[in-house]
Amino acid sequence: MKKILFVCTGNTCRSCMAEAIFNKLCSIDGLYSRSAGISVVTNSITSPESVDVVKRYIDVDISSRKAVQITHSMLNDSSLILTMTQYIKDMLTDSFQDFKNKIYTLREIASLKGDIADPFGRSIDVYELTYKQIEASILLLLRKLKEDTGII
Repeated sequence: MKKILFVCTGNTCRSCMAEAIFNKLCSIDGLYSRSAGISVVTNSITSPESVDVVKRYIDVDISSRKAVQITHSMLNDSSLILTMTQYIKDMLTDSFQDFKNKIYTLREIASLKGDIADPFGRSIDVYELTYKQIEASILLLLRKLKEDTGII
């Protein structure tokens, strides 16, 4: 079983949306995703806006999902680690040199430019834009993975 790990800051918005989108859209046998944050607030859960957007767009309920703090073990067990920003990628590659060859930003691996900005505390419209950015990036990623299984 191969795993893709999506990483953002608090694991309550972007990376948990990415996890849900990826797992819903991925049709590659033996591949699934999970997500974590680099700075998780203890006992935090997915933001209501992320819950709403994911439910409306792909009919997946992530309302009871608790935020997960990234661990060395998670990085080790993942075939590919995809961050939401260059800053998070740089932080992980600096802290975990052994894994630098499997850490990319989500947009980078999808051959897109820029970061996926944190929508936390913003309007539902911003969450929808974030969702669409993540989904578009994941669709490109899935196409790449189907064409070149050597990526993971």
